[in-house]
Amino acid sequence: MEPVYIARHHQHHVGANQCSSAITKHIKAPVDLVWSLVRRFDQPQKYKPFVSRCIFNGDLKIGSVREVNVKSGLPATTSTERLELLDDDEHILGIRIVDGDHRLKNYSSIVTVHPEIIDGRPGTLVIESFVVDVPDGNTKEETCYFVQALIQCNLKSLADVSERMASA
Repeated sequence: MEPVYIARHHQHHVGANQCSSAITKHIKAPVDLVWSLVRRFDQPQKYKPFVSRCIFNGDLKIGSVREVNVKSGLPATTSTERLELLDDDEHILGIRIVDGDHRLKNYSSIVTVHPEIIDGRPGTLVIESFVVDVPDGNTKEETCYFVQALIQCNLKSLADVSERMASA
């Protein structure tokens, strides 16, 4: 089903100086539990290990903006991000980075969460895709590798948190 979900929800317009990719993660926790973490645009630090703080004001709706502080060790300290899509029925979250002291220009991502059965139990397939400009001095491959590594860390942490909550 992964190719079907990617074709349906993860098609980005990729410009000449951009890269794009989709990363998948199978999580041994029910889809509703996983979605309850993913959908919290206002609380990414619940599972994203590189987020130290999130400042969010107002209601959780399309167009909302969050200010994220990034933990030291990454080549950034802040990121301003806008909620582009939040669909609780289809389990789709879309985010665009609009400002920040980092090199992820014109970055947008889509996360979808899909129910599946893993080892005979309710599980979740999470797919995160992105598109981003390739910064001066970097190749498409380097840029894609860096963003994929960040997303893989986030998805591993999402799996750890979700599976811990599911077994509690």
